[in-house]
Amino acid sequence: MQIASTDRPRSTRRRFAAAPLALALAAAFGASAASAQDTVKIGFTGPLSGGAALYGKNVVNGIEMAIKEINAAGLEVGGKKVKLELVSLDDKYAPAEAAINARRLVQQYQTPAVFVPHSGGIYAMQAFNEQEKFIVMAYSSTPKITETGNKLTIRIPPTFAGYIAPFTRYEMGKFGKKVGMLPGDHEYAKNWSALFEPAWKQAGGTVVSNNPMSYNRSADFYSGVSRVLAEKPDVLFVGGPSEPTALVAKQARELGFKGGFLIMDQAKFDEMAKVTGGLAMLEGSIGVLPVSDDVRIGAKTFAAAYRKAYGEDKSPTTESSYNYTLTHALASAMKMAGTTTDAAAIRAKIGDALAKLPKETNAGDFRGVDPTGGTLLDPLVATIEGGKIKPVNLSDLMK
Repeated sequence: MQIASTDRPRSTRRRFAAAPLALALAAAFGASAASAQDTVKIGFTGPLSGGAALYGKNVVNGIEMAIKEINAAGLEVGGKKVKLELVSLDDKYAPAEAAINARRLVQQYQTPAVFVPHSGGIYAMQAFNEQEKFIVMAYSSTPKITETGNKLTIRIPPTFAGYIAPFTRYEMGKFGKKVGMLPGDHEYAKNWSALFEPAWKQAGGTVVSNNPMSYNRSADFYSGVSRVLAEKPDVLFVGGPSEPTALVAKQARELGFKGGFLIMDQAKFDEMAKVTGGLAMLEGSIGVLPVSDDVRIGAKTFAAAYRKAYGEDKSPTTESSYNYTLTHALASAMKMAGTTTDAAAIRAKIGDALAKLPKETNAGDFRGVDPTGGTLLDPLVATIEGGKIKPVNLSDLMK
């Protein structure tokens, strides 16, 4: 009796038996090789827990949103298809943790660029990023970031130095010349304060009190606010992440403060309003313009896409939109440079990439990068008048 399954020469049977295994191994090896060659990790280190967690998450949201769009459209670098993937690590707003995270991102994930949204972390990374050959994508408006001569740094927002004179002029003209300072005690707030205090005095004002507080580790600001209000200021200088900044402003109003708030650009009015129960408590404030109130094409397109991605109740913020735009620019710079690994070559193309971005993905109307690594743009700011947000150009405030 013959059995059909063995009715072939032995050598033929061996070939048929081996073929599926060979194909499976080849497929597995090919998929692994393709994944290793084609997936490029983009790094992020920032606060994802604690008082500044919302701020860090907003940055991550913008980067992730851009990466999804880039991958959906398809990215080709040097003749190879590339997929981007974000690796985000929590540093709790601590510079030392940011440095540790950055080294991990570069050494373990070979990230050519690391996004970081606080000046302390930026400075810590600038101590070694040129040696370890990765780009610091710095989301901080501190001027010193691009004054160090670091050739692998991009400062994403404009420097806050440009806000100080117009903000001072507005608040002095509206409320008076006595300011009480209630900034956060983190590195970014210290940098703002160091420039703001002498500028206020030079403009003819008086600093009646300066009481930094821990915006990232506290939710009770009663004693600190009370101490400053005892000096009868006309204006309060406040600033840190949106939620604690709003709590400081709310506490001041509840203690009877009637003056204006000069708000550092880290805090956003739309997010603050969720804590203060609307804009009424923020009457007379000046700060940066919320993305939702920006009528330019890029900002409107981004805001609509952001709400679709994260929920209609989610407010798109400047940190989300600016990091979104710079992620698109980073991908375009890789394409222009023809490399995903040569940080210097990629960094050299970011200015051209920004200038050539479509309006729909250029949420901040960026125009390029200056010789020091700072982005070029003309930001809008906002005042709160009659319980409403009023957009205004910085230049108009100085007329």
